[in-house]
Amino acid sequence: MKQMKRFNTAGPVQNDIHYAIPALSRWDMDEVEELIADRQYFVLHAPRQTGKTSCLLALMERLDAEGDYTALYVNLEPAQAARGNVEAGMGAIFSGITRAAIRYLGDRRLEDWSEETFRKAGPYDALQALLSRWAEENQRPIVLLLDEVDSLVGD
Repeated sequence: MKQMKRFNTAGPVQNDIHYAIPALSRWDMDEVEELIADRQYFVLHAPRQTGKTSCLLALMERLDAEGDYTALYVNLEPAQAARGNVEAGMGAIFSGITRAAIRYLGDRRLEDWSEETFRKAGPYDALQALLSRWAEENQRPIVLLLDEVDSLVGD
């Protein structure tokens, strides 16, 4: 029996079970692609429950499918629990990046590098060291799509 579609109010849209418009149809993709090609950053800011995560996931899928970039979506919200503890927060961010690389890219290199990188670089420089190594060893430019960055800001 085929499940009827319904409206989604929690989490990313799943097109097979939720009513949805194409996630990237609300963006000026020429502008987004130009920013990426120019190695610029951009911020997606919108109210809650408006499809930001769904759009970031769709952008990752599109960029990876096109093959010019390695795109990775990472949710940083779990690091919020660390509050002012930099080491715990960076550990959560590292974990999120390595799990996302495995899940979305099938890439275990970051997991292999993380413990040594964190130990050698320390919590304040570990992220820079890990991403630098990944960029050096990856065949394509990396587009890192970070979600819930605002959750890292204190109360």
